[in-house]
Amino acid sequence: MACSDSMVTMNGTQVSYIGHDCEDIPEFLGKKYGCLARRLDLSFNQLRSLAGLKAFTGLEELVVDNNLLGNDLQLPRLPTLHTLTLNKNQLTDIEALLEHLAEATPSLQYLSLLGNEACPNQLVSLDKDEDDYQRYRYFVLHKLPTLKFLDTRKVCKTEQQEAEARGAFMKVVKPKSSDMVAPGDPKSESPSSLYTPLPRGSRDGKNHKGVLAKCRYIYYGKHSEGNRFIRNDQL
Repeated sequence: MACSDSMVTMNGTQVSYIGHDCEDIPEFLGKKYGCLARRLDLSFNQLRSLAGLKAFTGLEELVVDNNLLGNDLQLPRLPTLHTLTLNKNQLTDIEALLEHLAEATPSLQYLSLLGNEACPNQLVSLDKDEDDYQRYRYFVLHKLPTLKFLDTRKVCKTEQQEAEARGAFMKVVKPKSSDMVAPGDPKSESPSSLYTPLPRGSRDGKNHKGVLAKCRYIYYGKHSEGNRFIRNDQL
């Protein structure tokens, strides 16, 4: 898709270039607006690289939601950037990302990573819960202690203290693909992996052998149909 100046919206120091399917930041954007922009919105494109940000020397806020940014993401050094939203991209390696942000964006106070696999919540995986997400928050705050907001939630004092004390050990480890078994997979239903109180010979669904066992309860009432099997010394 051709990229042109007419597609740019500017309001004071805010520049928006949204929904144009560009894979790279257009060169003209940096040349014309790089020195002026304090807030840049590049959402809903097809961006795989942010190399074009080198021209935006005074950038304070950057929004790049709904793009195709992955683990090879590299930002130029942006010393005044305090707000960064990377929602709904393709980021999976949280540790590498945070180490890069700590170096490239030393003034960062607001970060949002929702909708990425690196952010473990139910937006990306139904098997994640609030505990997984909270551990992620501790780990992020350990790596980026200057943050005041993470995703949609303000960072509280107790979180900061917990992150300082134990955040280094809170990294959420992604399971290996070989360990992930889909529901219904024969491997997930092997007899050795499932508990059953039945004898081994009855665990196979195709084996319909009966099982003989003693009953713990004996009914001694005289009106039972089973009284015909009771011995005389039990009457």
